[in-house]
Amino acid sequence: MTNFSRRGAMGLLGGAATLPMLGTPALANTKMTVGALRFTSHAASFVAFERGYFADEGLDVEFKFFQAAQPMAVAIASGDADYAVTAISGGLVSLAEKGAAKVIGGALSEEKGIDGQKILASNAAYEAGLTSPAALGGKNYAVTQAGSSFHYMGSKISAAEGVSVKFKPLQKVGAIIGAMKSGQVDAWSIVPHIAKGLAGAGAVKIIGNVADYIPNYQVTTVFTSANNAENERGQTEGFLRAFSRGADDFNAALVDKTAGDQAATDMVKLIHKYVYADRPFEKAEKSIRNGAMRINQNAGLNMSSVQDQLDWFKSEGLIKDSITSETLVDSSYAPTI
Repeated sequence: MTNFSRRGAMGLLGGAATLPMLGTPALANTKMTVGALRFTSHAASFVAFERGYFADEGLDVEFKFFQAAQPMAVAIASGDADYAVTAISGGLVSLAEKGAAKVIGGALSEEKGIDGQKILASNAAYEAGLTSPAALGGKNYAVTQAGSSFHYMGSKISAAEGVSVKFKPLQKVGAIIGAMKSGQVDAWSIVPHIAKGLAGAGAVKIIGNVADYIPNYQVTTVFTSANNAENERGQTEGFLRAFSRGADDFNAALVDKTAGDQAATDMVKLIHKYVYADRPFEKAEKSIRNGAMRINQNAGLNMSSVQDQLDWFKSEGLIKDSITSETLVDSSYAPTI
């Protein structure tokens, strides 16, 4: 993982979130670490940082970057990160059950009419007949870990098609990409900025859309330690307010496209500092634009989707049957949708 810090970054102001106002700012130079992946789907945090929305709340933010969801959940529980955005995983739920973590809002969502996560086949598997999700039976489906969002998606997709797949845990997204390119695994599902980039380069084939199998899927959530949720309310509300302003800017520029062409270009340039930063802008731009899925307004959380994910974890024996949505979610911070 890598760290990146910039204090007091300022820029254009975006739409104001409707979370409770506590003053301007409510805090003063409160240092915190925010966990993230180098994905377009984490753009709300990057925008809040670069445009000074965290600074407006008195938050001095440092990013800590991860390559999978489970290690991020562990970092929140251990205090190595204060807030983070990632998918619900079995590890996160178990940490919540132990009183170490709480989901406080929603982030990335599948939404009808917006191009979302893709189902991929390796070239070798495609040539052997894996041209649609209906042909997944007996195939190797890549996941980071058991109980990850990839595991959930693959299980829901294969169940809907009435077939059985073999899940292959590879720990990191980078390792999965390598395995897909070499044909060591047959299938995977991933956010569009990665899926379309790989397919456009001829490395994989797109064979379906996740939203066709899991409509209105709450892909990622905002979460923190149980201690922060319970005892650091001002700080937590300040974080969510800044995060929500970043989401508003992102959605207006790249999802709803109401902010104009220049705002869209500016947004892509901002995100490029964090996503595909090792590529020239001209090569990264299309992939970043392709990754523009909805980030929920005001960190709203789709509780029906959260419940479906918890029910799946229970059906797989990955979490205790006694765990409820209240175990995982502190619903006092953000609206439910």
